[in-house]
Amino acid sequence: MKRAIPAVISAATALTLVLAGCGGGDEPVDPNAPVTITLAGWTLASTPEFKTLADGFKATHPNVTVELKEYAPGNDYDTQMITDLAAGTAPDVYVMKNLKNFYTYQSGGQLLDVSDVTSGLGSVPALASYQVDGKAYAVPYRLDSWVLYYNKDLFAKAKVAPPDGSWTWDEYTDAAKRLHTGLKAAGSNATGAYQHTFQSTVQGFALAQTPNADLLSGDFGFMKPYYERSLDLQAAGAQPTFGTAKTNKLTYQAQFGKQQSAMMLMGTWYVATLLNQRQSGDADKFQWGIAPAPQFDKSTTGTSATPVTFGDPTALGINPKISKSKAAAAKEFLKYAAGPDAGKALAGIGITPAQVTDAVTGTLFALDGVPQDDLSKFAYAKHTIKPENPVSKHTAGLQNLLNETHSAILSDSKGVDAELSKAQTRAKNEVLNQ
Repeated sequence: MKRAIPAVISAATALTLVLAGCGGGDEPVDPNAPVTITLAGWTLASTPEFKTLADGFKATHPNVTVELKEYAPGNDYDTQMITDLAAGTAPDVYVMKNLKNFYTYQSGGQLLDVSDVTSGLGSVPALASYQVDGKAYAVPYRLDSWVLYYNKDLFAKAKVAPPDGSWTWDEYTDAAKRLHTGLKAAGSNATGAYQHTFQSTVQGFALAQTPNADLLSGDFGFMKPYYERSLDLQAAGAQPTFGTAKTNKLTYQAQFGKQQSAMMLMGTWYVATLLNQRQSGDADKFQWGIAPAPQFDKSTTGTSATPVTFGDPTALGINPKISKSKAAAAKEFLKYAAGPDAGKALAGIGITPAQVTDAVTGTLFALDGVPQDDLSKFAYAKHTIKPENPVSKHTAGLQNLLNETHSAILSDSKGVDAELSKAQTRAKNEVLNQ
């Protein structure tokens, strides 16, 4: 059923009446009048979720057009968004890719209070992460988790047994080395694994899986074994070095999609990208699967256990400088994006929505090209997701500092102990005591 913007408009109408009573000449807002709101997105050609949300909303709200504004991906997105918000040129609705900068946006007065939206949403996972002093400032529409993607064809070529859900990190490391040896013997240049340059690929797992790890404590020793494994795999040639990935501007999409690596740890958002690139020809067509991420120890391995992984919610917030005539439409868009219709639409392109139901899982695994094996379905649907970014005024500063530490360690310049010690000193002096 198509509908125009509903009773939320009453607030605008009430405002009009107040202004009229004060001698103003404003006309009442027509809830059926055409309205355009702008939405931030990134790499629109290969990231279809934004157009999917815009089109889905338009189908049920024909008077509202959602116009997309493209930003650069990665860390540049937040840099540009913070700049545009300060300059007054940001779009009406914008995405918080993770929780890292939520405190910065909210404490800086760059998010509209959307408590009237969230009060009618019911139980949405991760909704509490965007609440401050009892008020909601954003609505999560995605909740990705990090999993292990693997190329079944390359495993077969290397004559290595594929993941079975029981791997610890030591078993993952061993498999990557055996894949490297086996693929080389078979005449393939593919590496056993690919670890992208994101700090998440090491630090996210270390924080989520290590008992009693606490990012805000300023003690980063829990990251040491995770970095030592990465350096070991680099030294063995089982994965491209950090320097190679940086210098050659390797992308994780091409590294896995063009069969340059047999395994890759990445978020569930990559399912949508891989399916899209297989259709466009930017990725090869091969047999692939999803397995749980390697685990800290055996207590969380196997399909009878619940694997531990990490992943921040992705949310939509409203620019507080939005015009009053558009605010109601923007709030309706947030309500739609977090709801079941948008959830199924996102699952229909391979994106994991904030609320994963049986219907959502069924929709995603019905897509052409998605693996149908039981392990892939298990890895997608069953896990404990821990946040990568605790909400705190210190989070952005710590993560920026640790991103520098990540680069320094994987460049193998001064050693793991020295770099982590340096990071701890800097965290205390530059962030936590400020």
